[in-house]
Amino acid sequence: MSRVFRIYVKKREEFAVEAKEVLENLKVQLKLENLENIDIINRYDVEGISEEVLITGINTILSEPMVDDVYVEDYPSKGTVFAIEFLPGQYDQRADACEQCFSILTGANDVKVKCAKVYDVTGNITASDLERIQKFLINPVDQRLASLDKPESLKDASTDIPLVPTIEGFIHYSDDELKEYIKANGMAMNFDDLKISQDYFRDEEHRNPTETELKVLDTYWSDHCRHTTFATIIDDIEIENGTFKEILEKDIENYRTSRHLVYGIDTKRSLTLMDLATISMKELRKQGYLEDLEVSKEINACSVELTVHTSEGDENWLLMFKNETHNHPTEIEPFGGAATCLGGAIRDPLSGRAYVYQSMRITGSGDPRTPLDKTLKGKLPQRKITREAAHGFSSYGNQIGLTTGYVHEVYDDGYVAKRMELGAVVAAAPKEQVKRLEPEKGQIVLLIGGRTGRDGIGGATGSSKSHELKTTTTAGAEVQKGNPVEERKIQRLFRNPEVSRKIVRCNDFGAGGVCVAVGELADGLDINLDAVLKKYEGLTGTELAISESQERMAIVINECDEKDIVEACHNENLEVVKVATVTDNDRLVMHYLGQTIVDIDRHFLDKNGAKRHQNVYISLPDFDKNVFENEMKDNFKDTSLDILSGLSVCSQKGLVERFDSSIGNATVLSPYGGKTLRTETEGMCALIPVLGKETTTCSMMSYGYNPKISRWSPYHGAIYAVVESLAKIVAMGGNYHTVRFSFQEFFEKLLTDPKRWGKPFSALLGAYRAQSELKLASIGGKDSMSGSFEDLDVPPTLVSFAITGGDVKDVITPELKAGDHKLYEFVLPKDEFGIFDFKKLQEIYDDIMKLNEEKKIYSAYTVKDGGILEAVYKMAFGNNIGVKFSEELSLKDLTAKNYGNIIVEVDGLDNEFARLIATLDESGNVTYKDEVVSLEEAYKAHTNTLEEIFPTSKKAVTDEIRVGNCTERGLTHASKTYDEVRVTIPVFPGTNCEYDSKRAFEKAGATVEIVLIRNKTAQDIEKSIDELEAAIRRSQIVMLPGGFSAGDEPEGSGKFIATVLRNAKLKAAIDDLLDNREGLMIGICNGFQALIKLGLLPDGHIKDMSDDDATLTFNTIGRHLSQMVDTRIASVKSPWLANVNVGDIHTIPISHGEGRFVAPKHVLDELFDNGQVITQYVNPNGEVTMESPYNPNGSMMAIEGIISKDGRVLGKMAHSERQGDNRFKNIYGEMDQLIFEAGVKYFK
Repeated sequence: MSRVFRIYVKKREEFAVEAKEVLENLKVQLKLENLENIDIINRYDVEGISEEVLITGINTILSEPMVDDVYVEDYPSKGTVFAIEFLPGQYDQRADACEQCFSILTGANDVKVKCAKVYDVTGNITASDLERIQKFLINPVDQRLASLDKPESLKDASTDIPLVPTIEGFIHYSDDELKEYIKANGMAMNFDDLKISQDYFRDEEHRNPTETELKVLDTYWSDHCRHTTFATIIDDIEIENGTFKEILEKDIENYRTSRHLVYGIDTKRSLTLMDLATISMKELRKQGYLEDLEVSKEINACSVELTVHTSEGDENWLLMFKNETHNHPTEIEPFGGAATCLGGAIRDPLSGRAYVYQSMRITGSGDPRTPLDKTLKGKLPQRKITREAAHGFSSYGNQIGLTTGYVHEVYDDGYVAKRMELGAVVAAAPKEQVKRLEPEKGQIVLLIGGRTGRDGIGGATGSSKSHELKTTTTAGAEVQKGNPVEERKIQRLFRNPEVSRKIVRCNDFGAGGVCVAVGELADGLDINLDAVLKKYEGLTGTELAISESQERMAIVINECDEKDIVEACHNENLEVVKVATVTDNDRLVMHYLGQTIVDIDRHFLDKNGAKRHQNVYISLPDFDKNVFENEMKDNFKDTSLDILSGLSVCSQKGLVERFDSSIGNATVLSPYGGKTLRTETEGMCALIPVLGKETTTCSMMSYGYNPKISRWSPYHGAIYAVVESLAKIVAMGGNYHTVRFSFQEFFEKLLTDPKRWGKPFSALLGAYRAQSELKLASIGGKDSMSGSFEDLDVPPTLVSFAITGGDVKDVITPELKAGDHKLYEFVLPKDEFGIFDFKKLQEIYDDIMKLNEEKKIYSAYTVKDGGILEAVYKMAFGNNIGVKFSEELSLKDLTAKNYGNIIVEVDGLDNEFARLIATLDESGNVTYKDEVVSLEEAYKAHTNTLEEIFPTSKKAVTDEIRVGNCTERGLTHASKTYDEVRVTIPVFPGTNCEYDSKRAFEKAGATVEIVLIRNKTAQDIEKSIDELEAAIRRSQIVMLPGGFSAGDEPEGSGKFIATVLRNAKLKAAIDDLLDNREGLMIGICNGFQALIKLGLLPDGHIKDMSDDDATLTFNTIGRHLSQMVDTRIASVKSPWLANVNVGDIHTIPISHGEGRFVAPKHVLDELFDNGQVITQYVNPNGEVTMESPYNPNGSMMAIEGIISKDGRVLGKMAHSERQGDNRFKNIYGEMDQLIFEAGVKYFK
């Protein structure tokens, strides 16, 4: 038996960001005054390596000598010690990354690593205190206390896999026995579903079913997979008596007329929520309003055709979008649930062969400031859920390389019942590389991507149940675990037109696992579960059939294309296996271990369970209660500060900046803009992701929803959501005539209560009216109908997403531009019931579009929950423009929730629907009558509300500053010139900036070669190293791009890259490049981290690291940061800096969790003395600073970038490759440092 080594790694006190945060949380939230200190130690058990490899790996993989203390085998604890680990079967990215790194060192793939986090607690704490601490830190859904003893082996124990049992006697069960079976097996289906299953197996199959068959039916027919609530037949609709009843009756009559137009006058088609949700799309398509809609039996996401204008001519593209919720998983395991919410949203359009390039996150939470002791029994604290969910969603998006263009959290006490975790994504692909074909007999199904484990088993059925106290403690297996690094590879694969054109049909692995993802591809399928690759042995046939392990795709291809697809997968470092064959017998058949464990007729499977019937009762809103007015204070100032600090209006900047908003270099609107970066946008806008050319065509997306309005009236809530989302598109400069919607419905568990059913019905009825009046359709959506916990229910929720294509030249940015302009509000007429005059609405929006066409609008913003005050203050914050409100407006006018109204900044305006609300000046104040509020005071109130939950700044450890001023020029030309300058960009597992980096160098005139590092087998590793060595030797420049190599694990960034590049062959090639061929190297973000951890910076050569070296470590704020920063050129002593001068200031995006530059004082002094500090963070006055957020990560001496002693190796944290024409329209300042042009010019 091989030896298990145990290593403990602890951050030194000055770098222990995580431990300090945990200590603070425990003291504040648990009120543990006697708690003195807590140390967090990462524990690694490693098996399958020699002691020599371990010694090498300790300082390169498991720790960083510059910031860590290491203990081998034993840890000298100071207090009470306990350890926490993931439950068996849960994916552990840290352990996975360790294994991958050690495999690079050993050249073999048999290394095993198990991780745990050890807590050393000191202070006068009782056993009860310790129990509370452990309960606070452990989420039992996916974690447990770990043993402190070292195991003898880490290898999986051999297990006997039991055969799938047949449910003997099932076809003869009594009704009571069927009901007991449902209860005993935790099934989501109801009695009627199981009854017709019994009838089927008895009368048609003449046998008892297997366990797997019943689990497959339970999964297939779950509300999550088959929308059984939305498919329930509505028998009768009753409306409460009242004056508004006639309005609803007329809408219902119009709906019935729409049904006749679509289905025929004699239709027998059932009336359902699904029908009401989709009838507008069908009617408008029949009337010719949806000619851009892509129609196919393969439904992956909403899809419309779009003409994309490129520098090489117009192209036909498909624009796809999809929204997805993971409410139940996020409620019980926030990080994993939110991460796989985004992962699932991405996979839908990705399975449609589209490249996903932007996401939006809209969430619903209880008040995160709620004290810990007010947490409901059986629930996680709202603070914990909202913060960990943000971490999960952002971690997944940041790693996969997806721009998150807009983030907003809705706060309402109803979401204590169940959190809303909602992600929407936008994707696009050239139309010619997407084929939509019918699978045929003899074609095969390949499974691509991640391996299968027990994570996510029962997720589809679990998310379909209402939840009680007892269910929240037994749902751990239902939570999926995400692996964004793997999904990034699938994105790259499907972006290859030679692959995508060969795909007949594709389905992603979301809810239901193999049985649904593969089972939906064709009517007849013969599936071999033995071929499914497993994370570990011991999985039963049932587990393999329904596991929802993530990052997998199933594709149908012609058998003759198998070799090409397998080779393409291998080139992208993806595993692929043939798992099924298409048949013509219309049966779903599965085999495992010599058994046929599923053999079900397709026609029965597609029945989607027993028909369900329901009556609906619609309650009318109370019109005596005005939900469109805000409570006002006695004066303007207090009212302003109250509005701005309210939960529905206050700044969420500390939340938003966790999400990478600039990756992909296609962002048109940064989440915060203006000179001060304080004006928040109302939606997101990005360029279509064309490769190798430029475009001005963009997509715009927004959302609309207010829980207060929806709780008062679901009907009004839906209408206002649609109009809000549409208004935001208009305010962004979009063409509302081409908008398409996608709705997200989230309601309480409806049971059989007609009043509860009345809520989604009236919401959908309101949405139907809005679509019909506007002649704009929702072409997709998602429903989640289990928002209940005990006697708590979520607010009636219909979120409207609006999307359209557009041109960058038309995009309006929201920050006020100048003090000599005026503000006008376009006012939408409404009737006595608060319903819009849609004809007038369209006229008004047409007027706004015409003004924008004439370039008369400088900025625009919509009126929302905080009224005119919210909109104008937010517009003013960005450029510190003063505002003087018209005295003709009352405080009631300024605070009214006039959703749909749009405020525009213009020189002047004469329009019957617009009223002058303010004039602008340069005062930096907001004035109303004789009251004055400074924008600084207003912004402070605006940001303070959630600062404790989502901090935006952190005091630096030191204030010491030195300003670099090295004006000595480095070499600007190499001694040898080249007609073709070649650049090598290696892509490691987790790299996500290769496309942006390639574009930057190609734009500068270089020829770029991308080399993908594959590490699935020892042969892959060896071949990849040979390929990279050859590429380096034929190149003049090597760039290490940004990303999250191996997920920035184990606990540190750049380690995987550094481990690879320490290989003897690659080290020799890099030495030759730098020492003999005058070559250049550059690393940005993750690449900079790798250069530092190799010793290439600041020393210029690869070396062993010591505690006397510089490094990049975790941001002092303790989280990922994505924002704009200003950096000052401090030295030009490098070929890379030939196009800039000392003192130049550039505005550049950052996105990192470990950007804090630290070094011993003598190293810092040497760097400045040698002119090696090239860029430093500065404040708005251009002064080098340690102040957060201007110095975002707490870097010593405000260092952002450095060079090697000879200037030919450069590393920096800010993403200089993310800039160009038509990008970041709301960002002020010079963004282009011309680094790439200088690097290429060096060899010319």
